[in-house]
Amino acid sequence: MSEKIPVGISACLLGNSVRFDGGHKRLAFATDDLAPYVRYEPICPEMAIGLPTPRPALRLVKAGEEEGEVALCFSKEGGEDITDRMRGWSADRVASLHHLCGYVLCAKSPSCGMERVRVYEPDNNNNRKAGMGIFARELQREMPWLPMEEDGRLHDDVLRENFVGRVYALHEFNQLMNEGLSRFELMEFHTRYKLLLLSHHQDEYRELGRFVAKMSEWDSLEDYAVEYRSRLMRLLSYRASRQNHTNVLMHVQGYFREQLKPAQRQELTQLIDRYRKGVQPLLAPITLLKHYMAEYPHPWLAKQRYFDPYPEALRLRYGN
Repeated sequence: MSEKIPVGISACLLGNSVRFDGGHKRLAFATDDLAPYVRYEPICPEMAIGLPTPRPALRLVKAGEEEGEVALCFSKEGGEDITDRMRGWSADRVASLHHLCGYVLCAKSPSCGMERVRVYEPDNNNNRKAGMGIFARELQREMPWLPMEEDGRLHDDVLRENFVGRVYALHEFNQLMNEGLSRFELMEFHTRYKLLLLSHHQDEYRELGRFVAKMSEWDSLEDYAVEYRSRLMRLLSYRASRQNHTNVLMHVQGYFREQLKPAQRQELTQLIDRYRKGVQPLLAPITLLKHYMAEYPHPWLAKQRYFDPYPEALRLRYGN
């Protein structure tokens, strides 16, 4: 997976001066850390529909009782309603983005905000943080499997690692679909991801395993793959917990029961326990296990994506 991964991003997060005030919200993680590995497709919905920068601020205004019933209007009193304009453009643009493997959105934006965007009452300034940007909602509606995250949330170590892991998994799966599906390749993909999936959610992992076992019952492999993708990405959206990681590490430890000397087994057991207690990062026991994997090769472990889900240079497991 050496080619750059296509990822959508709010243009302001790359440092482009496209915001309503003429500024930007450059996100260092996107421009410095992740940039060497992805091919960004920057989009500013508000500029794309012809608005200038700087421009009057926009807001979401309550337009009904149902969730998502909002209007996009300029903030000034009696401001123009541009909801249909934004929704029409968003639907057309999102329809061309099915190749993306992730999207980084600008928080709080009435067009790009993923959650807790302010929604105002139509006749006053009362508001509550309960909305979703017009463009972001269309993106989620059209591609519910797509990893989406906001700039502010990517400062959280766990959320950042989870997002990048999902991007890489979807990229690998998309490559599989683009290169030509076969039941064998799909089964091999699932096998590679078993330990990683187990670290995210044990019950969902077992449920997905039962779904894989019924692959032959589907007449259309393409339809099956689409459903598998949805289930895969839903499972990976759960944050991998320390308890689940510990269970995976102990499971892997069992593969070396015969090869390791008592002192080595004790060292590994203690290191896993120190990770469980939060004293050591996940990288510590994984590094030792990878050392034993090199010394005592095991073909099933060697192909597990759990040990290298994304480039190590991203340093995403140092704080977990």
